[in-house]
Amino acid sequence: MNTQIIEKMKTMKFYGMLRAFRTSLESGSMNQLTSDEMVAHLIDEEWDDRYNRKIARMMTNAKFRYKASFEQLYFESDRGMDKNLVLRLAECTFIDRNENILITGSTGIGKSYLASALGQQACTLGYRVIYMNSSKLFAKLKMAKADNSYISEIAKIERQQLVIIDDFGIQPLDAQGRAMLMEIIEDRHGKGSTIITSQVPVNKWYEVIGEQTIADAILDRLIHNAHRLELKGESLRKNLVNNIEN
Repeated sequence: MNTQIIEKMKTMKFYGMLRAFRTSLESGSMNQLTSDEMVAHLIDEEWDDRYNRKIARMMTNAKFRYKASFEQLYFESDRGMDKNLVLRLAECTFIDRNENILITGSTGIGKSYLASALGQQACTLGYRVIYMNSSKLFAKLKMAKADNSYISEIAKIERQQLVIIDDFGIQPLDAQGRAMLMEIIEDRHGKGSTIITSQVPVNKWYEVIGEQTIADAILDRLIHNAHRLELKGESLRKNLVNNIEN
């Protein structure tokens, strides 16, 4: 009977339930539980297993640059990282309110890591997240224009509850890039949250975007409900290399 039950669980892909059932058989705990307690235990294990697999799948699909955690963040006062603000953002209620986050600072200061930590936290809470490098994003969308997959790519971005655009402003946008960014931001305005990291201060983004009218439209939608983090100090990446060499 137990063998048949195990085979049926495998066939139905009840992996959490299967693992719990086997453990109960091996430990003898099944005899210590009432029928309803055993059913509740098996269902709880299956629920947890499916939830964990869902989160793992969302993490993979998001394609984060770093495997990041808040425990590894440096909150020294001279870095300009407001610990209370960051921890509030970690609750991810900003996503429910469709608010944005703009993270600026010099290279190696930890912008991408912080954005990745926020994104991964959002995934663990069940939000749909995607991480994209700015230059690669626009290159990919331009290729999508050529092979007629542009609409599906834009739709994929629009479906995400949180979009992370990393390293914005490395290169000025051309006319096609401006139009693409405008479409992304317009689609998300009031419907989803966006995190943007950049080495370029926000007041210089007009120059990065280019055409004044489009820049006004993009930045008006990005900035008016945005949390801003301006990171300061020396490059953490550089300090890490120096410590290793010493």
